[in-house]
Amino acid sequence: MDTQHIPVLCDKVIEFLKPKAAGIYVDGTVGLGGHSSAILNASAPNGRVIGIDLDPEALVIAKRRLNAFGDRCCFINGNFAEMSVLLEERSICAVDGVLLDLGVSSLQLDTPDRGFSFNHTGPLDMRMRTGRKLDDNQEVTPTAMQVINDSPRDTLVHIFKRYGEERFARRIANRIVKARQQLPITTTTHFAEIVKGAVPQKTSKIHPATRVFQALRIHVNRELENLEAGLDVAISLLKPGGHLCVIAFHSLEDRIVKRRFQRCATACICPPKTPVCICDHEPSLQILTKRPIVPDVSAVAHNPRARSAKLRAARKL
Repeated sequence: MDTQHIPVLCDKVIEFLKPKAAGIYVDGTVGLGGHSSAILNASAPNGRVIGIDLDPEALVIAKRRLNAFGDRCCFINGNFAEMSVLLEERSICAVDGVLLDLGVSSLQLDTPDRGFSFNHTGPLDMRMRTGRKLDDNQEVTPTAMQVINDSPRDTLVHIFKRYGEERFARRIANRIVKARQQLPITTTTHFAEIVKGAVPQKTSKIHPATRVFQALRIHVNRELENLEAGLDVAISLLKPGGHLCVIAFHSLEDRIVKRRFQRCATACICPPKTPVCICDHEPSLQILTKRPIVPDVSAVAHNPRARSAKLRAARKL
């Protein structure tokens, strides 16, 4: 997995993040460490990276990959939505740049026991953080298996529509409820077959279960809620002139990033029909990407999972 890891849009991330010597950078989803490695190289000799990730298994690999950088890189098992608290515990109150590479990693997709992919048989898990509790105040995240087997029909419909934009959400939910009455749904491939049986044939070029798996994963890990909170925290942590880069992999994420950037770059956020500005809103960001940056044909050929990536960047005013 170490040698196969290809960080998405890495050159563009460095171009917009502009790492510099003595700078402090947060990689909010350090994953296997590819982007962090590039940031550390670009900020030599003494730039620092704080690598945050929910997945302790990914952090083990990232630490090994980045071992040569010594104390220029530190690692935190946590949620980027809480990066302000995580950094404050390390006496860091402002940073020069933040990167958020969203979505699921290759490590998670290619590990059957994690249950993220219908291409491998494994338990329906989908948690980015493992089941262990880090402290007594942390709730154990329910698995996708629990959601599928325990949720009411209407809840399943809402999840599939809201997070997967699945037009056959009700048909799929009906099929799930019927199937689980006979036998608990416990594996990825079993679940994928149930979904496939509920969707009319040849309605899409992608596998019928793709959007449903996406929706479940987003719901289980509260990805959109964490993204909204993480964007606010990242912007507040940036020093003036600092840069924020966000890589999204589906329209729900990208829409949130686009709208947050637009709001923070706008001088007035009053309702459209307000005759005189009363909001006293001050712009806090300059948008650096009028349109999202996407991988070129060559990048997708080397890393097919990058095909849906969209990078947006902004600078703190």
